[in-house]
Amino acid sequence: MYTFVLGLHSWLRWLALIAGVMATFVAFSDRSESGRQRRTEMWGLVFMMLLDVQLLLGLLLYFVLSPFTREAMNDFGAAMRSAGLRFFAVEHVTLMLGAVLLAHVGRMLARKSVTNQSKRSRLFFCFALATVLMLIGIPWPGMPAGRPLFRL
Repeated sequence: MYTFVLGLHSWLRWLALIAGVMATFVAFSDRSESGRQRRTEMWGLVFMMLLDVQLLLGLLLYFVLSPFTREAMNDFGAAMRSAGLRFFAVEHVTLMLGAVLLAHVGRMLARKSVTNQSKRSRLFFCFALATVLMLIGIPWPGMPAGRPLFRL
């Protein structure tokens, strides 16, 4: 079960990253035509939904399935001295929760925007920052807690 959920979580990150880049790009390039507004809303919704699925899978891994977080929770002090355990116990989860919150807040602020310009700028800022947080929080190969780019 652990390897299946971890593999799914790993592969969905690429879809979430693509959706984040697309949502950011479309929010930046949208010039308030109705068709483009729908495209902005669609990419933002897809981005947010993928982040929500990633969050659910990540929480399942964090609290139930992962031997890394189980080990970290058994001795949190020792985990803070280990770069690999600290990354998954604190850094990864904090950055990814921030990305999910930014995506949700961005969509909420955009709905409350009075002008199209303020809607675009809020979406662009929140989606761009969420995507950057995701990029920082991914366990890239070569890091102390690095993971493979593609799990098979």
